[in-house]
Amino acid sequence: MKFSIDGFRAWKNKKVTLLGMSGVGKTYLSTLLCGHNWFHYSGDYRIGTRYLDEPILDLIKQQAMQVPFLRDLLRRDWIYIHNNIRVNDLGPVLSFVGKLGDPERGGVALDEFSLRQAAYRNAEIAAMRDVPGFIRKSQEIYGYRHFVNDVGGSLCELDEPSVINLLVEHTLILYIKVTDREEEQKLIERAQSDPKPLYYRPAFLEEQLAVYLNENGLAYAAEMDPDEFTRWVFPRLFHSRIPRYDAIAEPYGYTVTSREITQVRDEADFLALLETVIARTAT
Repeated sequence: MKFSIDGFRAWKNKKVTLLGMSGVGKTYLSTLLCGHNWFHYSGDYRIGTRYLDEPILDLIKQQAMQVPFLRDLLRRDWIYIHNNIRVNDLGPVLSFVGKLGDPERGGVALDEFSLRQAAYRNAEIAAMRDVPGFIRKSQEIYGYRHFVNDVGGSLCELDEPSVINLLVEHTLILYIKVTDREEEQKLIERAQSDPKPLYYRPAFLEEQLAVYLNENGLAYAAEMDPDEFTRWVFPRLFHSRIPRYDAIAEPYGYTVTSREITQVRDEADFLALLETVIARTAT
């Protein structure tokens, strides 16, 4: 959605989708707004509790069944395993996605990794298609006035135009962009110091995997250290996503910087920032 200042101020039930890399402040901002009558819809939380819940539990059970003591308890239905995902702790989803590399070092073999990547993509598409329904429920059932859609950093990788069109139809798209070199380096360093599982477009992964294997004299992905590959690939993934985010925000939404987001302390600051970006986009 696009607005004039007057149109935005008159928008009774505001609905905003936050777009950007993990770590730029989407969840921080969503959590802050949740205390000001905004419904916080987390795409990854929806993925973990709805669309990947069973695959996550199956993966955990598969590992547990390798332990004779736990296998006996599970087969007798004396214990059960529960997916305890939280909005601010997406560990089960991250564990399912996994890291590509040597299984002996905690990695996932390429064939299995590709299947999990495809499952995550399908789950993210489904979770975004649920947004209109949750907008309605947030107002009619839970009584929230406004709605914030906290999407995963990989939204720009889905190559599913219908998802973007749906979000544009129902929400204001706000892209949080890292424009400062120092901020960019901090984000990359945080990701490299604590490498987390990532979603990659298949073409991007194929290209980067070939480069990494060649640079390191390896023949197969199963020979890679999972953390080392994730550290190596993250800066490349980061920079490859920037034009993809821009391609969504420029025609359909608005762009703010990650530094501007750090200045937001409450709902009034957020609304003022939105008015500022609407005004500067119109000029």
